[in-house]
Amino acid sequence: MKISEMKNIGVVNEEKLEQVGIVTPDQLRELGTEAAFLKIRHLVDDGACLHLLYGLEGAIQDIPKRELSERRKAELRDFFKQLN
Repeated sequence: MKISEMKNIGVVNEEKLEQVGIVTPDQLRELGTEAAFLKIRHLVDDGACLHLLYGLEGAIQDIPKRELSERRKAELRDFFKQLN
């Protein structure tokens, strides 16, 4: 499976992930949402937004990002706020 075949990951985000060395779904799952986001933010896209963070988490959970639990969205929002 290509990483762009994961839910919420299109060609643009696949390219960002590849640029930070994440080329397989297993690599993304092993690294985790927050760590993958930080790599993208620091190395590729310093304007990476909360929607990318939600998208990465949804990809890992294999669900559309809109179906993330409110609790997990709140955790990700808190993580994102700490970066800004």
